[in-house]
Amino acid sequence: MEMIIDFPGGARVDAHFGPYTIPTDQPPTGGGDGSAPTPFAVFLSSMGTCAGIYVLGFCRQRGLSTDGIRIVQRMHSNPLTGMVGKVDLEIQVPASFPEKYRPSLVKSAELCAVKKHFEHPPMFDITTKEVALA
Repeated sequence: MEMIIDFPGGARVDAHFGPYTIPTDQPPTGGGDGSAPTPFAVFLSSMGTCAGIYVLGFCRQRGLSTDGIRIVQRMHSNPLTGMVGKVDLEIQVPASFPEKYRPSLVKSAELCAVKKHFEHPPMFDITTKEVALA
């Protein structure tokens, strides 16, 4: 998979892949317009939405309604580094959701590919390459 990252103006940095564009921006306090989430917010949201895909798939496979189900994601920063040290994902279900499926719902969310990449992070190779301007 290849993504093209470009700089459309101001503090915006966008990612393009396939037919999609993911816009990012900085808040006004960071020199941006706040027109889109920050790259870090998009990164963090990928954890909860990925878990959500697995929860959705679990429910669909069993014919269970997702009405009233939501995931609340909470990040806890390490006070020494300022980096996220812990992520809580709380799957909230309505009282009508079958009790027998609740542990399996958690197990389905734990299959998230984003979570698995955290457990086995990729290597990074950052380089520069000179190209002719068009």
